[in-house]
Amino acid sequence: MTDLERRLSRLDEPKLDRSAARPPVLPAADVSYTLHDTPIGTLLLATAAGKVVASSFGDEETLTHRLAKAISPRVLRQPAPLDDVRRQLDEFLAGRRRTFDLEVDLTLATEFQRLVLTDLPRFTAYGSTTTYGELAGDIDRPKAARAVGTALGANPLCVVLPCHRVIGASGALTGYAGGLDAKRFLLNLESKS
Repeated sequence: MTDLERRLSRLDEPKLDRSAARPPVLPAADVSYTLHDTPIGTLLLATAAGKVVASSFGDEETLTHRLAKAISPRVLRQPAPLDDVRRQLDEFLAGRRRTFDLEVDLTLATEFQRLVLTDLPRFTAYGSTTTYGELAGDIDRPKAARAVGTALGANPLCVVLPCHRVIGASGALTGYAGGLDAKRFLLNLESKS
């Protein structure tokens, strides 16, 4: 068979039925994430192994790089695994929820951040505030108020772990990853409920 005959014989091959084509089904990611618009700004939400690993303000590229480095390079924008997280967050921000029923993983936190964040909901009840100094005392580090502030400033689970409830010793609103307007919104929301 000549080269020309071979090419001509391919013309008789059955054609693919393009109407039956379906979009590909992506495999589950090690880390699924989505960007979620809220009244306090856009949050990057992420889960890994069924646990929430991020609820963070900030740049998508930087945050997904952190996730890839700390957890797995298989980070995909897949919103479906975050449906419950988004629902609970929306309920909280609408004043219809006071606590979160989510499993969290502090993989993105440093060892000191884990110490500060692990019991944060216990030390800061809904609708109340505490100071950086009081929180430092609660974790048996009474001279570490500034370090506590730094740890909270890099909280990878904003809103879910309520660092917005921690204020300055004078009662002033100080630092929040989402900005002071977001912190004010959250504190006002909780004080009305």
